[in-house]
Amino acid sequence: MVERSSTHSFVRSPLVWIVSVVLVALAVWWFMPSAPTPAKKGPPAGFVPSVPVKVDVARVQDLDIFLRGLGTVTAFNTVTVRSRVQGELIEVLFKEGEQVKDDQLLARIDPRSFEVALEQALGQQQQNESQYQNARRDLQRYQTLRKQDSIAPQMLDTQLALVSKFEGQLKSDQAAVNSARLQLDYTRITAPIAGRLGLRRVDAGNLINANDPLGLVVITQTQPITVLFTLAENDLPAVRGPLLAGQTLTVQAYDRSDQVQLAQGELMTIDNQIDVTTGTVKLKARFNNEADALFPNQFVNVRMKVNTVKDALTIPSGALQQGNQGAFVYVILPDDTVAVRSVKTGARSGDRVAVLEGVQVGERVVLEGTDRLRAGAKARVIGGSEGAGSRAPGAGGRSPGGGAPANQGAGAPGSTAAPPRP
Repeated sequence: MVERSSTHSFVRSPLVWIVSVVLVALAVWWFMPSAPTPAKKGPPAGFVPSVPVKVDVARVQDLDIFLRGLGTVTAFNTVTVRSRVQGELIEVLFKEGEQVKDDQLLARIDPRSFEVALEQALGQQQQNESQYQNARRDLQRYQTLRKQDSIAPQMLDTQLALVSKFEGQLKSDQAAVNSARLQLDYTRITAPIAGRLGLRRVDAGNLINANDPLGLVVITQTQPITVLFTLAENDLPAVRGPLLAGQTLTVQAYDRSDQVQLAQGELMTIDNQIDVTTGTVKLKARFNNEADALFPNQFVNVRMKVNTVKDALTIPSGALQQGNQGAFVYVILPDDTVAVRSVKTGARSGDRVAVLEGVQVGERVVLEGTDRLRAGAKARVIGGSEGAGSRAPGAGGRSPGGGAPANQGAGAPGSTAAPPRP
């Protein structure tokens, strides 16, 4: 009787009802079907995103072929002005760094001692001249007396010898006078060549020695001026051919950054041997240097035009790619799909390279964005390269002085990419 009452109380307990409701709710939530999650938005099936690229157009133009080298500017003539006599430097008549003319007076040495030496030589000459004239008069008398048979022949011969002796003495005196005048003239130090003066090495008031190794000043002839540069021995035939044919090869000198043209001249000569240690040959070019832009011992980049390829089909050098099968380019077809073309390249100049096979005139080649391109992919042209590349044939490319010319040859360095697919 007691057990039934206890069971009935447990069933009617509120805690039991709460637990039951929670269990039923969990069962209903577990077995309910989950609501569908909204699908993410995206491109429709079969959509392939286009790859943004920059392009240029293959065009026909005259391609100037340049050879490049490193050069050093050298003065056309360099002279160290030295004194030929010893004495006190009493006057300096030039300014450091100025241009001087040939035979222009630069400095003066105290001339007094040399003037005294000249007067002494003139006096000795006059003394011997009087003795010579006296001996000649005696000779005339002896000749008259000998005709009269009044003197012995020996006396006449002796007088003839005496006259010859004084004639020789007069020649020596004249040489001494000329030497004294020359020494006096050396007290005037003049410029042996026209050019630009360097820094003064001796000040007025100092005693200057004859043929002092330091000299008084250095003169460099900078108008005209020369540039000594080197080329690889493989480029020698391309230079000698036009030179032996009598052509004038134009040489351009650029600054250290290879961006600013300093002067333009012409090739003078080629060295007579190749340096076996470096495999290079030396060449010398001449520049008028009217603007005085070239300075002795200055480092310059040299570009020499050796040939012009007429009506060459060219593309930018940056469009060339290298793969296992050689050089290739990405071409954008009219429907904006990408095609991979193997190409055969020819001469190169600046940022343009001639294409012998693989590309047609007017086709668009990819300059930038090649890393995500594949054959058949869609491309989207961006930037202004396409408009810049669509200029009329013959007007494209960088001017010979504006680019960075390279030697003629096949192939081109480019970014490593996948080889063209068959």
